[in-house]
Amino acid sequence: MRLHNYDIDPRYGKSIAYFSMEFAIHQALKIYSGGLGFLSGSHMRSAYDLRQNMLGVGILWSYGYYDQSRNEDMSLKAEFIRKHYHFLVDMDITVTVMIHNQEVKVKAFLLPSDIFESAPLILLTTDIEENDFLARTITHKLYDANEETRISQEIVLGIGGVKVLEQINRRIDIYHMNEGHALPLVYELYSRYRDMDEVKSRVVFTTHTPEDAGNEEHNIHLLHRFGFFNGLSLDEVREISLEQSDTFNLTVGALRSVKITNAVSRFHGEVANRMWKDCEGKSDIIYVTNAQNRRFWMDKGLIGALADNDDENLVMRKRHLKRKLFDVVANQTGKMFDPEVLTIVWARRFAEYKRPGLLKYDFKHFEDLITRSDRPIQVIWAGKPYPFDVNAVNAFNELIHISNHYNRMAVLVGYELELSAILKKGADVWLNTPRISREASGTSGMTASMNGAVHLSVDDGWHPEFAREGENAFTIPPLDHHLSAEEQDRLDNKHLLEIIENKIIPIYYDNPDRWTQIMKNAMTDIVPAFDSDRMADEYYSKIYNCCKREL
Repeated sequence: MRLHNYDIDPRYGKSIAYFSMEFAIHQALKIYSGGLGFLSGSHMRSAYDLRQNMLGVGILWSYGYYDQSRNEDMSLKAEFIRKHYHFLVDMDITVTVMIHNQEVKVKAFLLPSDIFESAPLILLTTDIEENDFLARTITHKLYDANEETRISQEIVLGIGGVKVLEQINRRIDIYHMNEGHALPLVYELYSRYRDMDEVKSRVVFTTHTPEDAGNEEHNIHLLHRFGFFNGLSLDEVREISLEQSDTFNLTVGALRSVKITNAVSRFHGEVANRMWKDCEGKSDIIYVTNAQNRRFWMDKGLIGALADNDDENLVMRKRHLKRKLFDVVANQTGKMFDPEVLTIVWARRFAEYKRPGLLKYDFKHFEDLITRSDRPIQVIWAGKPYPFDVNAVNAFNELIHISNHYNRMAVLVGYELELSAILKKGADVWLNTPRISREASGTSGMTASMNGAVHLSVDDGWHPEFAREGENAFTIPPLDHHLSAEEQDRLDNKHLLEIIENKIIPIYYDNPDRWTQIMKNAMTDIVPAFDSDRMADEYYSKIYNCCKREL
């Protein structure tokens, strides 16, 4: 079966199967939640642009992650609406996986590479008539809250994905696990080779986060009962995984099962090596800094003005993009934002460590900034909290409640690819406030910088590799991380507001030519270093080509 509608570049001839729980390929294909999907989507676009011999393997989520709307009081409403995708191609392939000693049928659909100009993507579903109701629900919701369903999803992705590739007679040189969710593929391969060195020569792993939620743990007996280890005895599992306890960490399992692992920024590489330094039998951990696809994300009008060195046109285009964003603000909130006012955007997944409310920690100062008549700021929040995380949903709703009282503060819903692009193109400042060392990469700031939104961030993730203070970005200074979380928040907020008050506001309002130059520097410095074409090339040169060449 021919999957690519393009001829493969010989430089990228090794055949790669890229397994990920989510892919943000296009607004119309709602099979992603956030940053992991945005990253894998850009990787697939650059694989297409570079004509790489790569295909994606993911899940066709019947209800997506969730649809984000509002209740009557404007608070967040999570809706689960069945999706239908008539542009997908039925591959006429069904394979069987064993889940909890029951046969479950897995059907494959194809997103052809020419539909959205991405590498071809194989999507798996159990939501078919051949399965009973319980089996059909496995691929209903991305990151289902039920632990047993999550385990079943991982079996479908890892084991089902390998079996589908075999059915289409697709020779795969390297299996790439984007996060540990696809780990069961290792045990499917082991059942064929019975040699972990042979398996390792075919598998690589990307770890994306130091957060516990991204380093999933389950009881090893539960995993065994559900078929996570593909029928291997528990003694065999312990022997090849080196795990003797009853808690099985998917990241640790992956680190011990692959030829090489990569972190997703230079700083994250340091963090990951510290985190896992005592992990017996782990693979080497290097880094390939995440990136985003310029073709998809960067506004063509801004590209043209930058290429022509036409500052007047650049500023006019940016103002137009701000107005487009403010149309969304008006439509959702009834507030009319001013395109002449400095606009700060915080938009990403709502999680405690990302500190969505840090800007308002000193509320009196924050209130002054958004209500003053001379040189004020406007602030927009957006993002999707995990719908079953009560604290994250409450943090989102608290911001909505506060925003009801202020004309220059807005919280938007519907944060998906389309709104994300509108926010990045319309923002003057893109704010990033995680606790340092906990943001592995944080790619939203890359796509914001591509569109002249100046990155204001703690010195974490990709930011240290990019930022030139006051020239293309602004950096919240580091602090002593032995301090309490509350004291860290107080100090980070103090430094953040000082930067906004004493650096950004004076430049934006009093020295517009310098502000324009900072925008231009950001747009120039972001490409090619943080364009996913560079990243996709590096995966071949630093990861895939380090594995066995002749398989």
